[in-house]
Amino acid sequence: MKKEIIMAQNAPAAVGPYVHAVKAGDLIFTSGQLGLNPENGTLLEGVEAQTEQAIKNLECVLKASGYSLSDVVKTTVFLADINDFGKVNEIYAKYFTGETPARSCVQVAALPKNGLVEIECVAVK
Repeated sequence: MKKEIIMAQNAPAAVGPYVHAVKAGDLIFTSGQLGLNPENGTLLEGVEAQTEQAIKNLECVLKASGYSLSDVVKTTVFLADINDFGKVNEIYAKYFTGETPARSCVQVAALPKNGLVEIECVAVK
């Protein structure tokens, strides 16, 4: 199976040596998206704003791949504080509706740039 590297022009630049996504057959595997402003690379304030922006960044990466949020079959949400679970769910539910994807949500010791939330996904056509 051939793989295709995806770099989305409207998403924030990668924070390290990795790509936005990899397409393998009908699957897209995205890198984790933080709540970074794509114009200047700064982290937004608060978990709600970061969650909203992380999902918008994920949307940009998917769009550059020819996919959308409705094609997502699995997400992984990384939280700096599991107590933000409810706040993140409220924002997440605005974007993932109907047949929602499978999801894992875990608290981590730290996220890049001291982010509060990071989201990655797998999508399929």
